[in-house]
Amino acid sequence: MAKIAMLGSGFIGRFYADSLQGQRSRDKIVSIYSRREESAKKFAEDYNCDHWTTNMEEAINHPDVDMVCISLPNNLHEAAVLACCKAKKAVMCTKPLGRNAEEAQRMMEAVEKAGIFNGYLEDLVYTPKFLKALQSVKAGALGKILWAKSRETHPGPHSDWFWDKEQAGGGCMLDLGCHCVEIARSFIGKDIKPVEVMCWADTQVKPIDAEDHAIGLVKYENGAIGQFEVSWTFRGGLDLRDEVMGSEGTIWLNSFLRTGFDMFTTGKGADYVAEKAESNSGWLFPVGDELNELGYNHMFADMFNAVEAGKAPQETFYDGYVVNAILDAAYRSAASKQWEPVQLPVWRGQEGVKKEKALTSYNEQFYLIKEEMTHFGSQKLILKDKKTGEIIEKVL
Repeated sequence: MAKIAMLGSGFIGRFYADSLQGQRSRDKIVSIYSRREESAKKFAEDYNCDHWTTNMEEAINHPDVDMVCISLPNNLHEAAVLACCKAKKAVMCTKPLGRNAEEAQRMMEAVEKAGIFNGYLEDLVYTPKFLKALQSVKAGALGKILWAKSRETHPGPHSDWFWDKEQAGGGCMLDLGCHCVEIARSFIGKDIKPVEVMCWADTQVKPIDAEDHAIGLVKYENGAIGQFEVSWTFRGGLDLRDEVMGSEGTIWLNSFLRTGFDMFTTGKGADYVAEKAESNSGWLFPVGDELNELGYNHMFADMFNAVEAGKAPQETFYDGYVVNAILDAAYRSAASKQWEPVQLPVWRGQEGVKKEKALTSYNEQFYLIKEEMTHFGSQKLILKDKKTGEIIEKVL
């Protein structure tokens, strides 16, 4: 049983609490810290938590606490992590780890120096669909991964601090891009080095200083491309989609907006439908089990199982640091309008990976470019001569 101090009583803190005290059942939030007294009291009441406080260090140092869960605004992550290091308490932190890679690196180095468990709460790489897809990719079902694309768009976040560039560290790219980058990175291989980024970002709709829409390409050392599409301007709910293309196959994932659960209602008696849903009438697309479909259950199970086994979880602060470094390059690219290098002073993956050429030999003379069956019943081959480079077609 884990005894947890929850730092933060807002939207994500409550999502976490629902999962923490639901899936495994034996884990318990024993202390809640909130910046507002009324919020701390309400959270403690709703989740049957004996201790509440408006002093962060008091929550972390509570004698019953052995694990700390950070669900605070981005600008408070580092202070919370350093307090956990001082108290020698295991820590899990919501995404993004830092407002930039420098912050993330300081946090990563602090927990490693303190020798404490650290988990990066990136829920979207724990969704059931993603885990199944990743298993297929690792088994080789798609062959060599060439391209991994992830999209997260919605009308914008719930809390005021997200819209403040200083507190948040950025706009939709940092808020949502952290999910998309780690999804693509996982499919391509987390030990493959990201080398450079090309990104467009703009403020199209919202009256804010940060970007509300962004699209980026991340080039990896082995030649694979990761792509992210993120927006706080999308109308229609929360759209989570991933696509993976390999030399031997393709996977499409739709994780939230269209899940096979369609409902029409006039709105009578309707209330909450799903996260970021913009309406409670008309045709709606509810989600059967949000905690599970968004990955929270599998994420926390992995975290606590890893603690009990004395090993690292699937996602650590190092992963959060790499994601921050990629997004830093994306912000530089959005400003420069050029490819920008990913700066990773700490890299723990492979070095010098070469781009592989996927050449399929047809016979001693030709490479096979394409094989297809025509509408008139013949088999057609597109071939390339290995010596001359000439491309021909052959009908069998």
